[in-house]
Amino acid sequence: MSIQQPSKPQRAASFCYSLIELMVVAAIIAVLAAIAISSYSSYVVKTNRSAATGCMSEYASYMERYYTTTLSYAETPASGSTVAVANPAIGSPSPMVLDCASTTQTGNNYTYSLPAPAVSATAYTIEATPINAQLTRDTQCGTLTLDQHGSRTAASGSTSATVLAQCWGG
Repeated sequence: MSIQQPSKPQRAASFCYSLIELMVVAAIIAVLAAIAISSYSSYVVKTNRSAATGCMSEYASYMERYYTTTLSYAETPASGSTVAVANPAIGSPSPMVLDCASTTQTGNNYTYSLPAPAVSATAYTIEATPINAQLTRDTQCGTLTLDQHGSRTAASGSTSATVLAQCWGG
């Protein structure tokens, strides 16, 4: 009878990374993250701006409905009356808050107004002014405006085709 000796346990292969390899991987991840964050921020700014232009269109639709009813964009007496029919949208910021301008939609990024001097019986101008983070990030377009003719401007009145295409998505 022979006595067998227990076999030695086999060692698992050990894989180790050097500190330099780990630092290279960390640097690559940091560069990719910087690029991704920048692209993401740009995308968020454009998306917020697009939502604001859509909301301005809703305000313009309201103004056209108001004009159809009263034949004026401003407060005017109703037909056969001396009592003015108030336009609840006129003001800076607009006292009437449409759903698109609520804080759950675009209200945290833009304020919408129809300043009284810019509203008359036959004309109006809607302004969407960036606020909070949108104000600091959207330096190219700034305040967007839309009037009764559908004329659009951006960046303090710019009507350049390139700026309008970038700011209004057209």
